[in-house]
Amino acid sequence: MVSASYSEEEILLPAKGWFIILSLMVALFLNLLPLQGILLALRPDFVALVLLYWSINLPQRVGMSVAFGMGLLMDVGNGSMFGQHALAYSVMVFIALLLRRRLHIFGLLKQAPQIGLMLLAAQLVTLLTELLNRAHFPGWYFFLASITGVLLWPLLCTLLKIPHSPKYDPNAL
Repeated sequence: MVSASYSEEEILLPAKGWFIILSLMVALFLNLLPLQGILLALRPDFVALVLLYWSINLPQRVGMSVAFGMGLLMDVGNGSMFGQHALAYSVMVFIALLLRRRLHIFGLLKQAPQIGLMLLAAQLVTLLTELLNRAHFPGWYFFLASITGVLLWPLLCTLLKIPHSPKYDPNAL
């Protein structure tokens, strides 16, 4: 199967500001749901995924400052060390902004492994700050969230793309 060329890529309409804020707040709510056991280990970082989507597709509206602010909200919500998630999300979005043009060339399934590496980078920053705070290594299951994030990436992109996809008009030329 031949993938679409860069010139055949669908051009999206600008997303509304309220939709971006709503998607980030829903992601924050999903991250703060009280889960235990294996569900907690398998839950992807929804805030990181949504931040990656918006920073790749609308970097002029969602950049490192939004990532830092969402990270501070995650720190307050989790009760973790203040600035831990802010640093992790900022590093992750910085990498996404560097690779943004490259990611647009690939389809969603080919983007997923690269998104996984960005999620893994954010998790490594979080883990290193926890270890520097004299916490114990949580175990290898800690990294399962990156794997579920990779699996969820195509679905999340499809859902977030719906409101600002161009509407097909049969009467248009």
